[in-house]
Amino acid sequence: MTPRPSLGLRARLLFAFALLCVVTAAAVAGGIYVQARNDILQRTQDAAVQAMKSRLETLFPLPNPAPGPAELAEIAATVTDRCSFAVAVYHEVHSPAGRLGCERPGENAPIVDLGVIPPELRRTVADGDIAWQRVVWQGEPFLLIGTPLLIIEQDRTTRVSGIEVYTVRSLIPEQRSIDGLAASAWLTGGAALAFAVVLALLATRGVLRPVRELGRAARLLGEGEMRTRIAVSGSDELAEVARTFNNTAAELERHVKQLREMEADARRFVADVSHELRTPLAALAAVADVLDEEAARLPEPAGRAARLVSQETLNLTGLVNDLIEISRFDSGVAALALNEIDVAELVRATLRVRGWSESVDTELPPAVTARLDPRRVDVILANLVGNALRHGEPPVSVRLSADAHWIALEVRDHGPGLDEAALPHVFDRFYKASAARARSEGSGLGLAIARENARLHRGDLTVTNAPDGGAMFTLRLPRRAPDPDGGPE
Repeated sequence: MTPRPSLGLRARLLFAFALLCVVTAAAVAGGIYVQARNDILQRTQDAAVQAMKSRLETLFPLPNPAPGPAELAEIAATVTDRCSFAVAVYHEVHSPAGRLGCERPGENAPIVDLGVIPPELRRTVADGDIAWQRVVWQGEPFLLIGTPLLIIEQDRTTRVSGIEVYTVRSLIPEQRSIDGLAASAWLTGGAALAFAVVLALLATRGVLRPVRELGRAARLLGEGEMRTRIAVSGSDELAEVARTFNNTAAELERHVKQLREMEADARRFVADVSHELRTPLAALAAVADVLDEEAARLPEPAGRAARLVSQETLNLTGLVNDLIEISRFDSGVAALALNEIDVAELVRATLRVRGWSESVDTELPPAVTARLDPRRVDVILANLVGNALRHGEPPVSVRLSADAHWIALEVRDHGPGLDEAALPHVFDRFYKASAARARSEGSGLGLAIARENARLHRGDLTVTNAPDGGAMFTLRLPRRAPDPDGGPE
């Protein structure tokens, strides 16, 4: 399953810092903006209402309780100033329309008449209350204030005169102030974001440097550099992780050293014992040959014992030889004796010497040559074909194929094949055949030696189960094996 791509630690830290800054700046700047906006509009509104009341007080007492258009125009003119325009209404009569010329004097100024006043505002004023409302008209903000003119009787009671006065005040100066506040808020947020990014870069540099160092050290430790350590500075959590890593690496180095020493001792022991056994085994083999020749003339119990001693001596000799060969691979002294050989002829010679020519089917194209060690290739083939004949079922076949750089030899049988669980362990040392094959009579080192010989040629030996049954071993070798000194030819 392919892992989903994710952001690196640096990117996540930068994103977290930036997000925190943006949220904080937006909350603070937004709160300040809303509060300042409300304060500006509230002060403007209160000042306009107070100014309107002050101007209307100069109209009392009213000269005519039922004014006409001219008198309504005079009332409206009393309330109008530079940035506002007033409309006076008495029942169905109202003062003339005019232009609001504070911000756009002349012909571009909007015309203000009774149609600007919302019906809801007029109903509230008609009921005798002062009312105001902010509206957007022709794309510009305005403050509408409406108030009734009241008549105070001699007994100090008041009644509605029926005259209504409405002022329309432009809020463009206030809108500009509010826009300036918004721009300042955006600039503050941008500056805070830039500061947060710089701060995040500094923080990630301080955090990621030890993390990268830890990753580099872990990679070197995984590659076998047991002396890898991390420089510890400070007393924070990352320093504690570095100290823990160093302690773990030191303990791991100690254990690996012990294991290598034990492994070297074991290999040396096997090599020494194997070499020491060769001399007595040679004498035993000579005696076994004599016993084997005389076994037919001995009484049956003695003859059977003589044959058993001869066979077990041969088995022990084979085991010792295999152990000696394995010890050469382990100590790194195994070497190739390279020759230019005809691969097909080498296969036929291997089968002929062991009497397998009639038992094995071959597919060997001619004129396939390679520079190999014939003795080691013979050992590999003898082991593979011998196993197929002993543990598999006929027909057993050997097939040769080649290209410009590699040759491949496939040895297969048509038996039940290998258990899937056993496939990864087939080339392990001392691994015995699984239940899918007959119990092995060998040492369990043959396939391990065969693979080591293949790898010594810079090739490989693999095994699979054929689709139509049977085990199939594939030996791949370069047509030009490396020189004995390990360098290229």
